[in-house]
Amino acid sequence: MLVFWACVVAWFLVNRQANIYWLMLGDTDDNMRLMQVRAWMGGQGWYDLRNYRLDPANGGFDIHWSRLPDLPIAALILILKPFLGVRAENWACGIAPLLPLAVTMTGLSLTVRRLIAPYSWPLACVILLGCTSTMTMYAPLRIDHHGWQLAALAMTVAGLADPRRARGGATVGISSAFSLTIGLEMLPYCAMAGAIIALRWVWEAAEARRMMVYGLTLAGGSALGFALFASNANQVMRCDALTPVWLSVMVAAGALLFLIGRLAPANRLVRLALGAAAGAAIVAGFVHFFPQCLGRPEQVSDELANTWLNNVREARPIYRHALKTAFPIAVLPVIGIIGACVATWRARRTEAVVGWAAIALFTAFAGAMLLWQVRAGPAAQMLSVPGACALAWVVVPWFLRRSSIFLRVFGSVAAFLIVSGLFAGFVLPYLPSGKKGGGGGTPDKVARANSACSRFSAIRPLNAIPRATMFSHVDMGPRLITISNHNGVAGPYHRNGRAILDVHHAFTGTAEAARTIMAAHEADYLLVCPDMSETTLYRSRGPNGFYAQLMKGQIPAWLTPVALPTNSPFKLWKISAPSPQVPPPAKP
Repeated sequence: MLVFWACVVAWFLVNRQANIYWLMLGDTDDNMRLMQVRAWMGGQGWYDLRNYRLDPANGGFDIHWSRLPDLPIAALILILKPFLGVRAENWACGIAPLLPLAVTMTGLSLTVRRLIAPYSWPLACVILLGCTSTMTMYAPLRIDHHGWQLAALAMTVAGLADPRRARGGATVGISSAFSLTIGLEMLPYCAMAGAIIALRWVWEAAEARRMMVYGLTLAGGSALGFALFASNANQVMRCDALTPVWLSVMVAAGALLFLIGRLAPANRLVRLALGAAAGAAIVAGFVHFFPQCLGRPEQVSDELANTWLNNVREARPIYRHALKTAFPIAVLPVIGIIGACVATWRARRTEAVVGWAAIALFTAFAGAMLLWQVRAGPAAQMLSVPGACALAWVVVPWFLRRSSIFLRVFGSVAAFLIVSGLFAGFVLPYLPSGKKGGGGGTPDKVARANSACSRFSAIRPLNAIPRATMFSHVDMGPRLITISNHNGVAGPYHRNGRAILDVHHAFTGTAEAARTIMAAHEADYLLVCPDMSETTLYRSRGPNGFYAQLMKGQIPAWLTPVALPTNSPFKLWKISAPSPQVPPPAKP
């Protein structure tokens, strides 16, 4: 399996070497992760995750992340520095996302070996490579934390399939604690894994050992993760990370599962009652002690939710996306659910039935999560791999045993393409994209602007200007501070909510209101990327607003154009300070 993984790594690095050379961090989160690593390696405190280069006039802003995913990136930079010099950072960002891929392949290989056959693991690895949404999270430069959380989820599945109860419980508990230490994105999956372990104990008293070890490792691992990685800002009663709120929940849940497992009642109904009571106690305690967390964990204002958070594309359910987007994401989860159910039925008279029932429940849960948010796609596809493998292990050999050469060759290939979900790639070009222009820009024009304004070669020339604070779009902030020496004002992170709203108010309101807001953030320059996707919102919400006026050439007198290279996709203006008669508002 490690040889297989090494071949995938080599292919990725060769295929993406140009991207690595130009540090093409395509996502805002990847840019922020690198800035977090740079700050730490530059001397910023271990528990200080505040970013001081976004909105520096107001002291920067805290982010809800942890330093755990920073460790492999920083280690790779230190290892590669003597050999690659200034390019060490680029290649560290290229290699780092491929490390959790090895863990993911391990978890899936263990799962199918335990439930299907000893030599079924290559099938799991091949089908994983066809999980387009999942594999995106492991591509070079995708240094955000999602790859590590998916790796923890893969090991969770391996733990659920482990016939050795104590080892399986420990695997699930440690993996869940590891994932929660990084962030709460996988909290629903961690909760479902715990519920499955409890249900196994309700069904079979011998599963008490799995549940008890799971409870101890979940509680202990979460406490250790909090002690080592919780930032200063996460040591208060926030709801969006492993703070004292969720640490209390994990410790209480682990302790209760351990205690009811120790009671060891022989009657199944008594075990069910104890499990239900433990769950009710956790819910009641959460409602009583942490009522502030009963709503959105981000705890943002209604205005910020309506203006920004509710409009994030990946937070929408899958049925609200175009068929061309939804179909390739959903096809493998559907196949995985069918395959897991078929495998559970086939194993009904063997010991593997409990393991397959757990996988079927987990896969069905992951598929249902797509109806909540499409960002569940990578996890749903990955969790479908065991079920798809089980289906392929039955269907493909059936064709290989046929007497007809046509069925043996073409039938087996077609069967594998279907049960692995790989056929979606052949169907995709014929599906409607559902794209529509909006806010004054066609989809192609917007895509070109998004790409052009994130390029290293476009942002780097800004360094000809002495370091300053540039007022720009929310999605430009992380990329701007990563590539240039300039400071920004906002980034797309909910704890940066005030600055996000200020940017939106500035671009959709009047020119004088924009000037006042920019003065409050002590911005020296105004930087815009015409036709960037975010600007379509400015135009639709403020058709006569400040940004719309800029694009019509109505430039206020307090903005002085700054020359940029001929091929620059940006427009830049120097901001004149407000007159003394109109002082900027006091800082909060």
